[in-house]
Order: sequence, then structure tokens, then C-alpha cells
Amino acid sequence: MTATETQRAIHAVWRIESARLIAGLTRFVRDVALAEELAQDALVAALEQWPQSGVPDKPGAWLMATAKRRAIDMFRRNKLLERKHEQLGHELETERTPDLDAAIDNDVGDDLLRLMLISCHPVLSTEARVALTLRLLGGLTTEEIARAFLVLEPTVAQRIVRAKRTLSEARVPFEVPRGEELAARLSSVLEVLYLIFNEGYSATAGDDWVRPALCEDALRLGRILAELVPKEPEVHGLVALMELQASRLRARVGPSGEPVLLMEQNRALWDRILIRRGLAARERAEKLGGERGPYVLQAEIAACHARALTPEETDWARIAALYEELAQLTSSPVVELNRAVAVAMASGPAAGLEIVDALTSERALEGYHLLPSVRGDLLAKLGRLDEARAEFERAASLTRNARERQLLRERAAACTPGAPRGRPQRVE
Repeated sequence: MTATETQRAIHAVWRIESARLIAGLTRFVRDVALAEELAQDALVAALEQWPQSGVPDKPGAWLMATAKRRAIDMFRRNKLLERKHEQLGHELETERTPDLDAAIDNDVGDDLLRLMLISCHPVLSTEARVALTLRLLGGLTTEEIARAFLVLEPTVAQRIVRAKRTLSEARVPFEVPRGEELAARLSSVLEVLYLIFNEGYSATAGDDWVRPALCEDALRLGRILAELVPKEPEVHGLVALMELQASRLRARVGPSGEPVLLMEQNRALWDRILIRRGLAARERAEKLGGERGPYVLQAEIAACHARALTPEETDWARIAALYEELAQLTSSPVVELNRAVAVAMASGPAAGLEIVDALTSERALEGYHLLPSVRGDLLAKLGRLDEARAEFERAASLTRNARERQLLRERAAACTPGAPRGRPQRVE
């Protein structure tokens, strides 16, 4: 194996094993920051040794064994942890050679769940939760996170440092809560994973309409979470939603990177494997029973789109009904805006516009570019082109995504008298 191939192998191993490594070490040393530092030390050791010795058969176990040795050395040097030193030192002395099979403990699943719950702890800001999750569980570097979210690398580094300090000062225990507290903490984890996915699915800023790598990271973590808590329907609901939406990624962008909206997409490009996975996850959520939560409902909406082989086959009446159920559950004006689109498709643009007009005074939607964008769509379908053009121009001024801004300006231009008619109603 060449040096370059070894570097690639180490990078791949790190992306796969880093979360389990940090999770296991956190349980070992009871400190997220220290666990990450030890894991990074083990990675450096691998970078130094593997190019000469080759990648070991069990690279994850090798990294864990190396990190634990460093932890033991650190404990030995630290007089304040004398008791721990004696305990771990005895374990080390009784092990003539490292047991790599045992280096990654059997309860790694519990460790991963604990790490997810810590990384997404409500004591942290949303930005900090996202950064820490991608760093500790996604295995992304600070530079990669900064590039994905279009922020400066020092900003991400500061968020991560402050997050770890906040967790330490708050003395957040490395444990899995029970009952209602577990449900609340899981809700925070789901929120963070979906935020990461959405940033990949529809970038809020920058020159790219989608960032598939972020979708893949969120989906990978969601699948892991579903294995850790298989009896939580909302977890399966979120996985189903992400699988179904990810199935459209290839069709969402044209040859030049331009956005392609749902009704215009080539459905032959939709990934049928991901659709089958998504429908299966949705079915698992349904079988678990209980009241349908927001992710299960959104997964059902995504499933309605996935089942339609052509735009004309879409069951808009059912989608509108599902959005109404979702709106009653969440009281979210964004959900209500989506319901307006579905109602317009099922019952005509005037019915949808009535709902949208009721949202124009909603303070939560001030500055939200999709409100004037949807209103522009509906006005254009009603032939009120001057008003539609103004709404598209306003939407273009509000979005921070260059691709979307260009699309909205094109749609505004299409509303000029004598211009070719623009694209059909916006639906994603």
C-alpha cells in the first residue's frame, strides 16, 4: 500500500471509528474534551506508524487500545487521580499484550447513544449542538464543518471549545436518561440531525443548491440512532423522512448546478433503493403504534411523493390532510405555508392563496424568503403577474443562496408582460 493509499485508509477509518472511539473514551475518562484529545492522539500515532507497519486488521481496536494507554499514562502522571491510577495501572500490568478485541467494549452502543445525547444536550446552543455532533459523531474536521456551513473555521473551533466547556461546567452526566427526560433529549438529537440534513438538502447560503455530504452524514447518524433505540417511532420516522428526501438528491440539480424543483424533476433519477429503505422505515414507525409525531407525519408526506411515478399521480388531497394534521400538532407557520401549497395543488391556487395571505402578518415568517416565493407562485397561477413579480423579487432579496436567488429572479422576469411564462408552481 502506498503512502497516499495509507493516508486515505486512515481517513476512512477515522470517519467510521471516531464516534465509537470518542464515545468509549468518554465513558472511560468521563470528560468529552479529554476523550476527543485522546482520540486525536491515537490518530496522530496511526498517522506516524501505519505508513510503515501497514493498517492493522482491527484499526478501530488499535486506536482504542492506543488511546487507553495514553489515558493510563496521563492518569499515572496526575497525582489528583491516584485512585484511578491504581485501578488502571493494575489492569495494565496484568495485560502483557493489548487485547484488541476487548479494546472496544461490548456496550459501545450505549456509549454512542450517550455521546449523541451529550452532543445534542439542550444546555448548548443550536449552532454548538450541530458543530459538536458533526465533530464528535460525524468525524468531520473543524475545517470541513466550517466549509459545509459557510462560516469561518475559527468560529466553528470556538463553538466546539465553548460547547465542551459548557458541558463540563454544567456537569452533564455521561448517562442515558429515562422516561420523559429521555424523550426530550431524543427530540433534541432528532432536531439536530434534521437540521444537518436540511442544510445539505437545501443550502441556506452559498453557491450550491445542495450539499449531499451533509445529507449522508445526517442519514448515517440517524440510522445508527435507529439501531440504538429501535422502539422509538419518531426516530424511525426521521430516518424514513431523510431516506425518502435523499432519494431525490440526484434529480434536484441540473447539469449546471441549477435547482430543479419537484414537479420538474426526472423521476427516473430518484434512487429506488433509498425509497424502499424509507418506506420500510416508515412502516417500522407505524408498527410501533401510538400517536403519530411530526417526523412520522412528514415521512408519510414524503412517501406520498415517492409513490407517485409522475407528478400527475401525486395524491395532493392526502398531502394537504397530512399537513393539516401536522399543523395541529406543531402550530408551526412554516408547516402552514407548506399546507397552503398542498391545498393549492389539490383545490386550486385561490384556496392556497387564502391560507398564505393569512400568514403575511406572522412575525415568525418575517424575512423568510419562501413566504413571498410561494405567494408569487400562486399569484402567477391566478394571472396577477405584476404582484407575482414583486413577490419573486422580494423573495430573491431575502435568500442567501445564490442558486435560489437566480431562480427567483428568472421567475420574476417571466412575469413581465410579453415574456415567456416561467416555471410552474414551486413545490419541493
